[in-house]
Amino acid sequence: MKEFYLLLDSSNTSLTVGLAKKDELVDSISYEAWQCQSEHMIPEINTILENHSLTKDDIAGVVVAIGPGSYTGVRISLTIAKVIGVALSVDIYPVSSLQILKNGKMPSICLENARSNRSYIGVYENEKCILQDQIMTNDEVKLYISDHPTYCVCGQTSYLGIEGHQNDLSFEMISLLKYLKPSEDSRALKPVYLKD
Repeated sequence: MKEFYLLLDSSNTSLTVGLAKKDELVDSISYEAWQCQSEHMIPEINTILENHSLTKDDIAGVVVAIGPGSYTGVRISLTIAKVIGVALSVDIYPVSSLQILKNGKMPSICLENARSNRSYIGVYENEKCILQDQIMTNDEVKLYISDHPTYCVCGQTSYLGIEGHQNDLSFEMISLLKYLKPSEDSRALKPVYLKD
């Protein structure tokens, strides 16, 4: 019986590959891999499976971050997820790359650098979306943060001069699995960019 889920994210500067059994995180690999995620993701998937004496036939589904984020980065993990989904006839569960940044214990302002003095922002509390993913200017983001002092600021936010909460992306992905809907058509699944 297939019980294991792959968890994939390359939407920003890091690479994350996780392995979960049902709703429990078994293992996770995550590190900075800017501009080389495409070279490392498949070997890391193979490594994490081999480390647990598993094969592709043990995969029940793939949870993948589909953006917003880096144009190329988002496409890497999504393309790999789609190939796995089609080749193994397993479900793909798309999730916002901002939502997986959240602090699972409190409302979270989830941020990534969108360049040109702008940020990707989404606000989440557990599975609930408080503010839909969008782009704001960095000044608008700082104002939003000051207007919500009890919210946790999450993500790689040094570009704003703020220290953001960092978490285990794989853990957040698997904690959301029970709320995610599988893609109806894996081949048609598209990245979320938000930029014009």
